[in-house]
Amino acid sequence: MITPWKEIQREQVFKKYSRTIMRVDFRMPDGSISDFYIKNEKPAVATVALTSDNEIILVEQFRPGPQKIFLELPGGYVNDNEPALESAKRELLEETGYTGDFEQVTTCFDDAYSTMVRTVVIARNCSKINDQALEQHEYADVHLVSIDEFRNILRSGKMTDVEVGYLGLDYLNLL
Repeated sequence: MITPWKEIQREQVFKKYSRTIMRVDFRMPDGSISDFYIKNEKPAVATVALTSDNEIILVEQFRPGPQKIFLELPGGYVNDNEPALESAKRELLEETGYTGDFEQVTTCFDDAYSTMVRTVVIARNCSKINDQALEQHEYADVHLVSIDEFRNILRSGKMTDVEVGYLGLDYLNLL
């Protein structure tokens, strides 16, 4: 039977841009001690947004980690004391100029070595009501793609937040 490991100690090794990296020592089931580097980040949201013509709204951005340009679902960090759904509305409007009818679907962890919880949101009947209002260091182009094209993009390796895309399509019965 799998049981939780016992945390022995924790040390912050890096902090910048709302991220910290913690070195955490755990006592393993066999009694040995192993260290793991855990990424602590604020909660985030990502939105599968559809126009009234059933086009998916994507954002194209350069990402410095892999040093590649990716298509992404609109989203970002949840501000302190901000409900995730409000954050999704704010991020969609800022990044794309669109708004719509929002619904929270579920949450998922970013990865096994991260504390970030990402909220999955659906926005239907989206329409453009404003220009983009990008933050400093944000440079993004907006793309509208068909649902079939979105499925192909999800499989292409040229997109981040792939799990959110599939969760959204599943929720909408569009897989």
